[in-house]
Amino acid sequence: MTPKQEYYKVAAETILKNIEQRGYEGCYCETSEKAVKKALSYVTPGSSVSFGGSMTMNECGLMDALQKRTDITLLDRSKACSPEEVKEIYHKALSCDYYFMSTNAITLDGQLVNTDGTGNRVAALIYGPENVIIIAGMNKVAATLEEAESRVKNIASPPNAIRLDRKTPCALTGSCHDCFAEGCICSHTVITRRSAIKGRIKLILVGEELGY
Repeated sequence: MTPKQEYYKVAAETILKNIEQRGYEGCYCETSEKAVKKALSYVTPGSSVSFGGSMTMNECGLMDALQKRTDITLLDRSKACSPEEVKEIYHKALSCDYYFMSTNAITLDGQLVNTDGTGNRVAALIYGPENVIIIAGMNKVAATLEEAESRVKNIASPPNAIRLDRKTPCALTGSCHDCFAEGCICSHTVITRRSAIKGRIKLILVGEELGY
């Protein structure tokens, strides 16, 4: 085990201990393969499933695995043929059985920090789906809430803005300008300090660098 792998394991143990009092369930997986297997184990046949935009899900293979399952109803907006259909899927996702997403940052004491442009992802995190399953690489970990908020603004948002071809200041300079530019992807910031419904939020930490 490398020093970084050992650090990931130790940090994950700290987070998992701290989220117990916050009402989340959690586990640590050393690899993406194990994490995807764990994530899929939550999903029961015949259930409805949706997800928020996530590079992590693409990189670890979870998105492909969900699309290959034939025993679930996958609410996949990438298959939509019109803006109206996308909007319909957004709304249906709020009442699905399982909602998958990553998180922009997580603190060592177990708080989740997420920023959205449209707000569909953080809306589902807050209320609606019966289960929210979060998969996150250990690169998303920040020591404090202040560092987590800085991470979202200056590490996660700029590459996401570039990926989405948004001509925002952060996409042009690489750091947050707290802008109101057209195409800004930072409309809503949500700090999740606990799950009101015990066990509704399930956190899978992965001992790899995934997403932004």
